[in-house]
Amino acid sequence: MSSENKEEILHENEENKAQDMQQVGAEVNNEAAAAVEIEDDEDELAKYKADLEKEKDKFLRLFAEFENYKRRTSKERVELFKTAGQEVMQAMLPVLDDFDRAMTEIQKAKDKNLQKGVELISNKLRETLKAKGLKQMEVKTGDAFDADLHEAITQIPAPKDSLKGKIVDVIESGYQLGEKIIRYPKVVVGQ
Repeated sequence: MSSENKEEILHENEENKAQDMQQVGAEVNNEAAAAVEIEDDEDELAKYKADLEKEKDKFLRLFAEFENYKRRTSKERVELFKTAGQEVMQAMLPVLDDFDRAMTEIQKAKDKNLQKGVELISNKLRETLKAKGLKQMEVKTGDAFDADLHEAITQIPAPKDSLKGKIVDVIESGYQLGEKIIRYPKVVVGQ
C-alpha cells in the first residue's frame, strides 16, 4: 500500500474515532439529561402528591364541619319543635291556676252541676295542653326542697321537726314542656 493510502486510512480512522467519540459524548449527554429529567419529574410528582394530600385534608375537614353543622341544626330544629308553643303554654298557665282556684271555691258551694261543668272544662283544657307536651310537676307537702327544681318564696318555722328543710306548702304549681321546666313551682320551706 502506498503511503498516501495509509495516510488516508489513518485519517479516516481518526475521523471515525472522532465521530464515535462525539456519538458516545452525545449518548452520555442524553443519558444525563434523561436522569435530570427523571429527577425533575420525581420532584414534580412529589409536589403533586403533597398538593393532593393538602386538598384531601381540606376536603375531609370541610366534610366533617358540614356534618357537624347538619347535626347541630337538626338538634336545634328538634328543640325548637319541642318548645315551639312555650310562649302560648306560659300564657295558659294563669288560666289553669284560675281553674284550680275556681274549683276550690265551687267545692264550698252546694251546686254539684256547676262543679261538674267547671270540672269538665278544666279537664278538657288540661288534657289538650297535656297532649301538646305540657306536664304538671308533682310537688307535695313533705317533699325535700331542691333549689334546682323549686322556687322558694318564703321560709317559715317548720310546724313539725320532720318538715325542716322540706316543703311546707305549694303556693303555685310548676309545669314542664317536654323536659324543660317553663315555670318552677312556688313553695314555702320549713326552717
